[in-house]
Amino acid sequence: MNRKLISNSNYVLRKVINSKDNIEILKNFIEAILNIKIDEIKLNPYLEKREHYLPHEENFGVADVRVKTNENEEINVGIQFLDGIYYIQTKMLMYYAQIHLNQLEYEDKREFARTATINIIDFGYFSSSEYDKTIRVGTNEGNMQLEELEMHVIELPKYTCENIESMSPKDEWISYLKGGNKKTLEKIIENNKYIKQLDELLEKYWYEEKME
Repeated sequence: MNRKLISNSNYVLRKVINSKDNIEILKNFIEAILNIKIDEIKLNPYLEKREHYLPHEENFGVADVRVKTNENEEINVGIQFLDGIYYIQTKMLMYYAQIHLNQLEYEDKREFARTATINIIDFGYFSSSEYDKTIRVGTNEGNMQLEELEMHVIELPKYTCENIESMSPKDEWISYLKGGNKKTLEKIIENNKYIKQLDELLEKYWYEEKME
């Protein structure tokens, strides 16, 4: 993993990009990973509202947002890093439930929308060689229109950059999060202004961080 994220990735990224000032970074990342085009994006209040009231061990993830796509679909999106090799499925399901039910906290009386979570792990978990998986759980409720669960999983160690000269935005983001080759990281930062902004925010965070 990128060394700038090695210490409690959820906490660090939440501190540097979970704000209105840096919402475009989140927008670009979500568009790249979910392969959608976002017309509107808005931070949901849950992380900031509950952070000081729940135990420190509770995993709040990186961000909780509501997006509207160019096809006029609204989606709740949660992003989290998963650490440790145990209870991964439980952690993903619990996080999904948290993000989906956070909609009860909204004060603008929006309708419930489907939820998609992005789960990033720094170790191999599934037996297959693919680094990117989408887990969907459907329903068997006949004609009832129930939303299916949608969890995206990125296994960073399985990702390999094929050609740094022709990387897609998704390749750029995953390569940056994975870290490693200095030449590749420099090329990514040069090409993607949103990753460059994030990298500068991380540099600033660690420069100003003080030991308690």
